[in-house]
Amino acid sequence: MKTLAMYIDGQFVRHAGEYREVLNPATEDVIAKEPKGGTAEVDLAVAAAKKAQTAWEQLPAVQRGAYLRKIAQGIRDRAAELTDTIVAEGGKTKELAEVEVLFTADYLDYQAEWARRYEGEIIQSDRPNENIFLFKRPHGVVTGILPWNFPFFLIARKMGPALLTGNTIVIKPSSVTPINAYIFAEIVHAAGLPKGVFNVVNGAGAEIGNHLAQHPQVDLVSLTGSVEAGRQVMIAAAQNITKVSLELGGKAPAIVLKDADLDLAVKSIVASRVINSGQVCNCAERVYVHQDIHDTFIDKLTAAMQQVRFGNPATANDTLDMGPLVEKRAVDAVAAKVEKAVRQGATLHFGGKRPEQKGFFFEPTILTNVKNEMDIMHEETFGPVLPVATFDSLDEAVAMANDSVFGLTSSVYTENLNDAFYVTRRLQFGETYINRENFEAMQGFHAGWKQSGIGGADGKHGLEEYLQTQVVYLQTKG
Repeated sequence: MKTLAMYIDGQFVRHAGEYREVLNPATEDVIAKEPKGGTAEVDLAVAAAKKAQTAWEQLPAVQRGAYLRKIAQGIRDRAAELTDTIVAEGGKTKELAEVEVLFTADYLDYQAEWARRYEGEIIQSDRPNENIFLFKRPHGVVTGILPWNFPFFLIARKMGPALLTGNTIVIKPSSVTPINAYIFAEIVHAAGLPKGVFNVVNGAGAEIGNHLAQHPQVDLVSLTGSVEAGRQVMIAAAQNITKVSLELGGKAPAIVLKDADLDLAVKSIVASRVINSGQVCNCAERVYVHQDIHDTFIDKLTAAMQQVRFGNPATANDTLDMGPLVEKRAVDAVAAKVEKAVRQGATLHFGGKRPEQKGFFFEPTILTNVKNEMDIMHEETFGPVLPVATFDSLDEAVAMANDSVFGLTSSVYTENLNDAFYVTRRLQFGETYINRENFEAMQGFHAGWKQSGIGGADGKHGLEEYLQTQVVYLQTKG
């Protein structure tokens, strides 16, 4: 069993206080101990990041990018170990864990490419002999508060653009999945990153996250988590008017039109629902299918869900489609939502139970006869459950899809280009996928509307989250 340490100011700090047990969700065995850090460790990490930031910003961006490339290579060198770690602490399938590891390395290389590409501006002046320059400058000290569902990649999603643009960072990993962050810190250390530029503080989210968000020397708070966590971060950050970037929950609708390729739609929706056992904020969380094709769609969907294989990903002899949920309370929450949907009138068409085996598993589940006013169509489920409702017209489908406090991702299945864009133009979501599964690209922009967040990540626009502007007016004598 591994005993973890925090990484502050270029060194691993062993904790003298309490530790928390980290469980393998497939076996319920204790696999590591995480330090329960507190506000004192946060203060040390922020002070280290603040001290390091000026010198780090003064390095040419291409040199900062070179460090990201070294870290990316370090990740590839330890890819097998990292894959096994993510499987053990998060319950991911081996295939998905390996994708996360290698995608993270590629993401850092991609961010490094922006070193010579992000730009300021020269603005025309109304005065003779005046030059107006718009410079892009880092915020300073950034904090990244992470969830457990893609814990390794999300370190890079926050750290990559932050460091490339001259910020320093303090990472707060999830206490459910902290082992991968410890290994990430080892890789950073081996890459020779200047001390204080990258820091990791472990501990309870309510204490550590709140102290980071309200810290007067933190200049940007980036959180991926629940709506409630985002709300608390905004309250804390408001004390110093600190900028926040929030990726919060989702309740992604999948709209299946009458002319859709049903085999493609079913394959894509199932893939978007069972990925990471349904624990992804951009997963397809609810389905709207045209009433004329409902029965055929359900038959195909049922056959596909029956083929979903789940189990302990560490011991499976072949490829699984999903593993366990991340912890017992996640299983309890999903079960409660299914039971509530049935009480409200939905039909449990398939699945809906906890299998009789050790681990935090929940069966792939289909709910039919679902009405849009049911809670299952509005509350984020975060489990392998698909509620299916019907519609008659495009406008009805759009109205039901938009009837949500969330606005992260959505999808449409149709062979008609006009209908695809008719629906897309009316959907109130930051991302829409047409005839494909819900999974974003690193060069896109992952950003939600409504209560799904503020700001976004990835691509050029994600890089801009970590920059602020300084306009300089230079008057010359002519």
